Order: sequence, then C-alpha cells, then structure tokens
Amino acid sequence: MTPLATHLEKARNALLAEIRLEVKDERVLQAMSQVPREEFVPPDLATYAYENRPLPIGYGQTISQPLMVAIMTSALSLQGNEKVLEIGTGSGYQAAVLSLLAKEVITVERISELAHAAKQRLERLGYQNVRVYVAHPEVLGWPDEAPYDAIIVTAGAPNIPPSLMAQLAPGGRMVIPVGGRDLQELVLVEKRCKGWRRRNLGACRFVPLIGQEAWPPEEAPSKG
Repeated sequence: MTPLATHLEKARNALLAEIRLEVKDERVLQAMSQVPREEFVPPDLATYAYENRPLPIGYGQTISQPLMVAIMTSALSLQGNEKVLEIGTGSGYQAAVLSLLAKEVITVERISELAHAAKQRLERLGYQNVRVYVAHPEVLGWPDEAPYDAIIVTAGAPNIPPSLMAQLAPGGRMVIPVGGRDLQELVLVEKRCKGWRRRNLGACRFVPLIGQEAWPPEEAPSKG
C-alpha cells in the first residue's frame, strides 16, 4: 500500500467515526465507506479528500462536506427500490453514494463540463445505475422521467420550487437547502395526498441554485 493510500484509509476511517456521532444510519455510512471520495476531487486535493469540509471542484462549485452528504442522504430514508433525482451533479460524489442505496439515480448538472466529467467518472468507477444529464436552462429538475420517490438538491434555493414538488411522487421526500444566497436552512419536505409536510434540519451553506424558480446567474456569487 502506498503512503497516499495508507493516509487515505486512515483519514476515511476517522471521518466515518466523526460522522457516526451525528448520523446513525448504518446503510448511509456503509455506502459512504465504499465510495472513494478521492476520485471525485481534483488530483491535487486528493490528500484532503476525507477532511470533513467542502472542496472546490472548479467552475465556482464544490463537493459537499461529507457530514452534510450523510445528513441529506439519511433524510431521504432510502430502502433500495427508489428512483432518485439529484439536482446539481457536481463531481458525481453524491450520486455515487445514492447509487448504492437506491435502484436508480437521475442527476442533472447545469455546467456541461462538470456533467460530462461526472458521467465519465461514474462510468469508469462502475456506477451503472446512474444517468447524468445536462440541465435544461429553462427547466428545473428532469420532468421527463418523473415522478421520483426522492429528490435531493445540492444547491440553495430561495423557496421550495413548485416544479420539483410536482416531480415528486406521492409519499416521496425531498431534501433541499432553502434561504438566502449565502446561508440556508436544510429542509425535508414530505409529499402527502393532501398537501405536504416540512421539517427543518438545521443551518447549511450551499452554492446557489441557478435557473427557473431559483437564483438568476447574475446574482450568483462565485464560491470556490
């Protein structure tokens, strides 16, 4: 085992132990233990892959903090038979984790360079139940394959987008950061036959969601 591989293994074990203090979902923790986060960050940042913080992946985007990935994924309560929609593919890390917990993952990314790179990366690593699409600039989500049993949004929105609620199946769950451009509240929404239920999961900080029912590009701050 190389020195880098030894370092990454120790760092991964320490990170999972840290996350386990706050997230008790063993299926999620097991999935995260199987996904090599170092493959989803720029090569020069691989040594930092298992630090509990977001890392830049280019184009003003980040790979989410591992603890936040665990919290958001656990909130979806996936059992293995679901079709999941992810908004904001990024480097593909969250989609890889979801792929081990659900039947099918559809993920959309507005930055075509990130989408193409994530698609190639996920295929190379063997995540065969993930489909990556470049997001349509005038459509939020991917309505062509709705409804979804779960939706995860990895960017902050000013409000809960009605179009995403429309793509959620009855009984489905959506986790989404809602609030300002710089600071949000992580929200879990459960769609019911009559209305929906909302639960706040705590403060968070995500890059802004861009597009219809979200933030216009000119108002989006650059984050690295």
